[in-house]
Amino acid sequence: MLGFPQIWQYPRHFLVPKQERCQKLGLGKFNDSNIERSSRNLGKNKGVEEVMSRNILRLICGLGLTLSSLCFATAQSDSLSDTQDQQTKSSTQAQEQDQAPQKPTDPSGFDGDYAFQILKAICDLGPRVSASEPMLKQQQMIREHFEGLGATVINQDFLAAHPLDNKRQVQLRNMIVRFHPENKRRLLLGCHYDTRPFPDRDQHNPQGLFLGANDGASGVGFFFELGKHLVDLKGKYGIDLIFFDGEEFVWRTGIDPMFLGSTHFATEYAKNRWNGKYAYGIVVDMIADKELELYFEGNSVQYAPKLAQSIWGVAKELGVKEFIPEQRHHIRDDHLPLNSIARIPTVDIIDFDYPNVNVGNIYWHTEKDLPENCSAESLEKVGRVLLEWLRQMQNMK
Repeated sequence: MLGFPQIWQYPRHFLVPKQERCQKLGLGKFNDSNIERSSRNLGKNKGVEEVMSRNILRLICGLGLTLSSLCFATAQSDSLSDTQDQQTKSSTQAQEQDQAPQKPTDPSGFDGDYAFQILKAICDLGPRVSASEPMLKQQQMIREHFEGLGATVINQDFLAAHPLDNKRQVQLRNMIVRFHPENKRRLLLGCHYDTRPFPDRDQHNPQGLFLGANDGASGVGFFFELGKHLVDLKGKYGIDLIFFDGEEFVWRTGIDPMFLGSTHFATEYAKNRWNGKYAYGIVVDMIADKELELYFEGNSVQYAPKLAQSIWGVAKELGVKEFIPEQRHHIRDDHLPLNSIARIPTVDIIDFDYPNVNVGNIYWHTEKDLPENCSAESLEKVGRVLLEWLRQMQNMK
């Protein structure tokens, strides 16, 4: 606090003895004869003192007001400084947030993160070999999810000989998820959802654990997210998502037959045992590779060149550069029975350079086919392209 003088104190000379005070006032020694003169001088001097006291009081009061104003101004300055500091801090934080890297929002609404979470959840089941317990759990997950979306889920069961015992019949199951089943004109999107029994191409442990994150689970996770968009995607076509079983029901590479589920489906469709007519088909396989590069597949270009051009054309419109309009591989996959048996023009969207073109397909059918070698961003990019392609198809006249 600030200290102020006590202005009510008497002048110092009023506090000394009378004799000394008289001498200081020029009255000589103190006696009765001097009383009258002394009184007159004192009265005169007292008037002067009163005037001086009032002037001092005004000065001190003015000084007090000045100090108060200074204190108030200082407080205001401190407050303003604090406010400016806070505003500067807020502005700096806002700039830092603007400069921080942020994941771009997908305008299509396709959620790659959700698709990737499903991929990991599927891998958590373990290897999904046809007719195994993990496969049954996966089938239940598929049914619950898509029925929850309001889609129709159909089981297409069939028998196949076990590769290690031809006398033993094993029940396999294609799962067909139908959106807008009232439409007879339809589009087909398929993936396989089984895994090989072992990572037979792994140089270190060919009898080890094969999770099939990219080769198996990527298509399932992708369809889980895509299905959420198909509920309201109405138009010219109904849309079917088909999970093919038995694509990897192989113990002896080069001996055991492949593509059992897609072959059974194509055969039944060719016999007119299916309600609806497919205009086009798309198979997705190994689409979660972290270093995604999707080239034209040779058999797809042979069977359905216009379809391949239209899909890669949509990717170009959207600026998704991972769709590369150059032919690189000829791959045997589930699209072959659909083209050759069912006569459905079908393309295969597949990255057959896992992890990348520089080292080749070295993760395929090995223990390295794990979620950490896959990415949500890759699933999202494929989702953007196919969802936009489907929208354009639905709006065609």
